[in-house]
Amino acid sequence: MKILITGGSGTLGQYLNLELNGKHDILTQFNSNLGNCGSFNSVNLSIENYSKLEKVFLSFKPDVVIHTASISNAEKADRLAADMVYDINVNATQYIAELCDRYNAKLIYTSSDLVYAGYRGSMLKEDSKLIPVSLYAETKLMGEVKIQQTFGNYIVLRMALMYGLGLNHSRNHFHFMFDELRNGNTVKLFTDQYRTPLALKEAARMISELIEKNISGEVINLGGSDRLSRYELGEILCEEVGFDKNLLIATTMDEAGIPYKVADVSMNTETLNSYGVKPMSARESIREIIKPF
Repeated sequence: MKILITGGSGTLGQYLNLELNGKHDILTQFNSNLGNCGSFNSVNLSIENYSKLEKVFLSFKPDVVIHTASISNAEKADRLAADMVYDINVNATQYIAELCDRYNAKLIYTSSDLVYAGYRGSMLKEDSKLIPVSLYAETKLMGEVKIQQTFGNYIVLRMALMYGLGLNHSRNHFHFMFDELRNGNTVKLFTDQYRTPLALKEAARMISELIEKNISGEVINLGGSDRLSRYELGEILCEEVGFDKNLLIATTMDEAGIPYKVADVSMNTETLNSYGVKPMSARESIREIIKPF
């Protein structure tokens, strides 16, 4: 298939480039950072440049669009003007959905586990209460709505907290934690927020599997199999690598002073599993991540 990846130089996008190239004919989009896109068929443009976007659809004619490009976390969103975040996360998403509808492409959209109400229990199903508490999460949910209002040939993936080692310029909290522990430095980790963390490489593999299946008009939780706090994830890393667990400093969201306190957005993945797509355990994934070390 011909697959267009937006946000191809992002943390997940670079893993998608590696996973999908060779299996499919990919075109990966980047904007300000090149990442590994230079090693693949790529295009440099802003997703807010609608005329250039349409030209890409006209020339490449994608069968599938994986839309990962966004203002990608609450901290980044809060540093920007709200209308800019809305334009990128909502308006551009709607336009990409309209292009997919016009040019007969399936849209796979990466949303967030943070769209869920974080106080309604654990292992949330796709029909659980949705109460995003940050501008970032609100605009990701609005992106979902705009897609669903536009057409039916989509898969919305509510992405769990992703972890692993970022490629090139990209980094995430797990990468920071790994480097700090390897250098013998302490790391503060939440004990009171629960997610179903998913390794980046696993996320790319599972999206690749979903592309091959006849799925449309579906919202799917894309998460790992383990309900964990960041502290517990850090413990598994220490056990697998041999880092000193005494370097892990337990803290709470209140103590860290974070503005958006989401206690539990761990996700039930029965829908994902029903399509024959199953994640490794966190321990297995971490073993894979640390093999080069």
